[in-house]
Amino acid sequence: MIPLLIIALWVGGLLWAANSAWNNVQKLDALPAGQRPSDGKGKNYVLVGSDSRAGLTSEEASRLGTGGSNIEGKRTDSIMILHLPDSGGPTLVSVPRDSWVAVPGHRRNKINASYAIGGPKLLMETVEQSTGLRMDGYMEIGFGGFANVVDAVGGVRMCLERPMKDEKAHIDLPAGCQDLDGKNALGYVRARYSDPLGDLGRVTRQRQFLSALMNKVASPGNLLVPWKLKGVGESGAQGLAVDNDMGPITAVKIAWALKNVTSSGQSVQIPVANSAYPTYAGEAVLWDDAKAKELFDALNNDRSPNVAP
Repeated sequence: MIPLLIIALWVGGLLWAANSAWNNVQKLDALPAGQRPSDGKGKNYVLVGSDSRAGLTSEEASRLGTGGSNIEGKRTDSIMILHLPDSGGPTLVSVPRDSWVAVPGHRRNKINASYAIGGPKLLMETVEQSTGLRMDGYMEIGFGGFANVVDAVGGVRMCLERPMKDEKAHIDLPAGCQDLDGKNALGYVRARYSDPLGDLGRVTRQRQFLSALMNKVASPGNLLVPWKLKGVGESGAQGLAVDNDMGPITAVKIAWALKNVTSSGQSVQIPVANSAYPTYAGEAVLWDDAKAKELFDALNNDRSPNVAP
């Protein structure tokens, strides 16, 4: 009887912790309306890292090097598509934020401009029309939520092949393996001016770090201890937003898939033809249309995409 009572209290504690975190997640009107691509195999989700400073005090914003907490407007710092197949491993696709695409109702522009113009809904519509893939959900995390999750799990270990110094990202990291706290982790995934590959190098680091972070979050020490789960969950929920239709079970599936990307899935980026394509909006990233179509067709049919990481 006593063991059963202990198990019941433990399970109840986990449910309490998870529910407490989910109640703090912001819900958004993000799903597109009107004519949309037809359903393919599996499910697709748009994952966005935004420069939202929601929940940050001025002191926290200063510590993280994100500028003032009262800055108006939001922009995308990273855009990814997570494909969950009906069977097999997940695929995480980086979408360069300077991708030159058609923005519905507007002229061609960098894809992150769709978010600045019309928020999550227009970004989702732009992604759908550009890829031909139907998006089934939306998840966004701001600067504060991201840094707080990293700190809540005690940092994330990354191995750097070379030193990274980037004044705009507020980092000065040595080469070698090291545990990144929230501030340095945020700078690590944001830095692009110090990267020889610019934004294309940055999106590779973002995918690597996201998978490493979710592996740390999903460790038994964080998932199976109610107060640890509550702390990690509430830290992330501070800057987390999802579409109105998403429930906690779907959110957990997304988190678990991100954890498994490096072990049983794939991590790729949309094939690029020109990373310095001249436009009225400055240099943009021009996709390789033929190879990008092959990638999107493969995802739509649950085939393993044959593209470089």
